[in-house]
Amino acid sequence: MKTGLWPMRSDKRVFRTVALGLLLPSAMLVLHSCNNNPVKETPKEPAADTSNAGLELPQGFGALRFADSTGNARHLTVSQNGVVYVKLENPVNGNAIVVLKDKNGDGRADERSAFAPFGGTGIAIKDGYLYASSNTSVFRYKLNDQQEVADPQHPDTLVSGLIDRGQHNSKSIALDNNGNLYVNIGAPSNACQEKDRTKGSPGMQPCPLLDSAGGIWIFKANELNQGYHNGKRYATGLRNVVGLDWNNQANALFVMQHGRDNLHDFFPELYDAKQSAELPAETMYKLHEGFNGGWPYIYYDQVQQKKIVCPEYGGDGKKAVTDKYDDPVATFPGHLAPNALLFYTGSMFPERYKNGAFIAFHGSWNRAPEPQQGFFVAFVPFKDGAPSGKWEVFAKGFAGKENIAAPGDAAHRPCGLAQGPDGSLYVSDDKMGTIYRIVYKP
Repeated sequence: MKTGLWPMRSDKRVFRTVALGLLLPSAMLVLHSCNNNPVKETPKEPAADTSNAGLELPQGFGALRFADSTGNARHLTVSQNGVVYVKLENPVNGNAIVVLKDKNGDGRADERSAFAPFGGTGIAIKDGYLYASSNTSVFRYKLNDQQEVADPQHPDTLVSGLIDRGQHNSKSIALDNNGNLYVNIGAPSNACQEKDRTKGSPGMQPCPLLDSAGGIWIFKANELNQGYHNGKRYATGLRNVVGLDWNNQANALFVMQHGRDNLHDFFPELYDAKQSAELPAETMYKLHEGFNGGWPYIYYDQVQQKKIVCPEYGGDGKKAVTDKYDDPVATFPGHLAPNALLFYTGSMFPERYKNGAFIAFHGSWNRAPEPQQGFFVAFVPFKDGAPSGKWEVFAKGFAGKENIAAPGDAAHRPCGLAQGPDGSLYVSDDKMGTIYRIVYKP
C-alpha cells in the first residue's frame, strides 16, 4: 500500500539528503574559516642516507651528503635560514665562496652559486655580516634580510698585509661577542731553525718569526683598513692554528695547535720512528691576552704529560720546561692535524653534547713509517666552559679505508665544521669537496 508520493524507503533517502544539505553550509563555513588561518606545515626533517654517507656514527645519528664537488672546501658557516657558505682554498672558475641552498627542504643542496675571487680558509657569520679570509687579508660582506650577501662584488677590507710565506699560511678566524676579530697567523717554520727543516741546524733564540707570526692577532670586527700597525698580538708561541672557536660559557677563545714535525728525522739518537709519529701532542688551549704556548722552544709530550724542551734548544726528549708557558686543556696524539673546532650549542643532539667541542682531524703526512691517522671528527665533553671527560671519536669513515699510507690515499679529509639553525652538524671535505650533514633522530 502506498502512502503519499514516495515509498517509505525513499523517504529515508530524502531525509538524509535534506539533512546533508542543511549541514553543508556549516561545514563550508568551518573550512572557509580554516583557510583564513592556514596551519603551518612542519618543516621536513632531513633523512639520512641509507649508508650514512659512508660514515660510522654513534647510535641514533645519521649522515647525508648535503653537497658534492664544491672544490677544496676548507671552513664553512651556516646562516640563520640555512644557507651554507663554503670557503675554498683555491677559486673554482674565479670564485672561492660557494653558496649552497636547500630549496625543496629535503636536507640537500639543490641550488648553488659562488662569488669572491680570493682563496683561503676562514669564514664566519656574526651580527649581520659574512666574514671571510684570504691568506693575507680579512674581508666582510653585509647580509640582507634574507641572510644573503647584499653586494658580493664590493666587500669591506678589514685587515690586509698579513704575511704569507707558503707554509702554515691559512688565516683562520673567530669572533667574540664584543666586536673583536681573532686571526691566526701561523709560523712559516717547523721549529724556527736557522735553516728550516734541516738536520743539525740550531734553533734561533729568540725566534724572530714571533714578531709577525706564530700566534693569534686581534683586530676590530667593524673597522676598515687594519694591519700589523694597529692590530695587537693577543697570544704567542703557537706554531699554527687552523681550528679555533669562541666559547660562550668560558667567555674565551679556544684553539687547536698543530704540533711540530721531524723529531726522528733530525734527532734519531733521541727519538725512534714510533715516538716521532706520536709526538708531540696536538693541543687544545684556552687563550687569554698575553698567552704563550712556548713554540718553538718547547712541545707538550702527552705520554709523559709534561712540557718538554725542543731538541733544537738543548732538549733530550726528557728535559722538562722550567720557564712559565701555558698548559693545554686537552691533548691528542701527534700528527692528526686538527683543522676545525666547534662548540656545539644546538638542541638537536642529546644533552651530553651541549656546549661540548667537536674537532675535525684532517689527517697529516708525517707519521711514516706508521700508518697515517686522523680523518675523523672527535668530540670532547665540556662542563662550565672546561673539558669534563675524555675525548672520543664521533664520526669516522671519511678516508674510505683503515690503513692510509699517505694522506692522498684518503677518499675524503674532514676540514671544517659548522652548526645549522636546526642543530645539525655540517662537515666539509677539502679532498673531494663533499659537504656532509650529520643529524640525530632517537
